[in-house]
Amino acid sequence: MSVTISSCPSPAPVEPTTPPTPETLAYSLTLPAAPASPAVARAAARTILRTHGLQDVTDAAVQVVAELTACACRFTPVEVYVSLRYREGALRVIVYDGHPRHTHPRLAAACEARRRADLRLLACVVRACGGDWGFGDAREPTGGTRMWAVLPREGARAYPEAGPARGGDPQSW
Repeated sequence: MSVTISSCPSPAPVEPTTPPTPETLAYSLTLPAAPASPAVARAAARTILRTHGLQDVTDAAVQVVAELTACACRFTPVEVYVSLRYREGALRVIVYDGHPRHTHPRLAAACEARRRADLRLLACVVRACGGDWGFGDAREPTGGTRMWAVLPREGARAYPEAGPARGGDPQSW
C-alpha cells in the first residue's frame, strides 16, 4: 500500500463568476516614465473598456488616457500611476506623477502653465464629452501631481461625431 503525501494542497475549484460589467471596472497600473508608456496605457484602456462592455466610450477614453499619461511622463523621471474607474455613469481616469509643487511662486506658475499647455487636447476632448478635468497636488505621502478627467458615458458615446477627429471649430468642442 502506498500513501502519497503532498505539502501543497490541491487548489479549490474556481467558481464561475459573473461577467465584467461597467460597474465593476476598477483598474490601476504603474508604468515607467518612458516614451512607450502612453501606447501601453492606450492598449490597456482599450482592452479594459472592451472587457467591461464600454466599447462605446473607447475613442474618447483612450485619447484621455494617452494625453494624461504622456503629460505625466514629461513631468516625472521615474514612473506614473494610471487608474481607471467607472462610477455613477462616468469613466474616471486619474494619473499621478512624481513632479512636486514648486515653492517659488513664479516657478509654480510657469510649471502650471506648461502642464495646461500640454493638456490642451485633453481639455477639448473632455469638453466635447461634457466632462470635467483638472490637476493639483497628489494626496499621496510621496507628493507629486494628480491629474484627472471624468467622462460621462453619454457624452463620451457621442464623442466620435462631436470631437476633434471630426474637424470643425475647436472653440465649439
